[in-house]
Amino acid sequence: MNWYNRKLLPRLIDRACSQKPMTALRARYVTRAAGTVLEIGIGSGLNLAHYGPGATSITGLDPAAELTDIAERRARDIAQPVSLLRVSGEEIPAADAQFDSLVCTWTLCSIPNPYAALREMYRVLKPGGLLYFVEHGRAPDPGVVKWQRRIEPLWKKIGGGCHLTRAADELIAGAGFAIIERAAGYEPGPRWATYMTHGVAERPR
Repeated sequence: MNWYNRKLLPRLIDRACSQKPMTALRARYVTRAAGTVLEIGIGSGLNLAHYGPGATSITGLDPAAELTDIAERRARDIAQPVSLLRVSGEEIPAADAQFDSLVCTWTLCSIPNPYAALREMYRVLKPGGLLYFVEHGRAPDPGVVKWQRRIEPLWKKIGGGCHLTRAADELIAGAGFAIIERAAGYEPGPRWATYMTHGVAERPR
């Protein structure tokens, strides 16, 4: 791994994901997670400050040690016990139906195999459990999509494998989840990077 990926990229990701619009979306959904929570792609732990008293424990997955080192420091500032595992979401080291809630924010864009990750997320979530998601991805406007496709090859290289053209809600529904809340729209910034889809999905009983 080169210097950019080890040192600079984690700082850029942490700063970019700390912007006010993203913080507002975290507060809108993460606070609602309850019981035993699994967070896929916990990164630098920016969601940790938003967990409410309903969350009894938090397990966070992320393969990037440079980011989870920051998450470890942030975990010390919250009341809930936090367990951090440096693994990717494609193979979750947990029993079937182990968790009450899942949280996934700006993660499906960069997981190498989102289909495998969502199958695993479905497996470890209890029937009736909820997935809270906030993702960016493919815009509804053809002109914006054209630019997303042009920029994506370079963006993946400089953005830690981040894709611009994945449709998170379609991926989630395709994995068997029932989307019970959904909202979408552009946040401030370049339209090719700021189309957000967010909401709540349930694992059917």
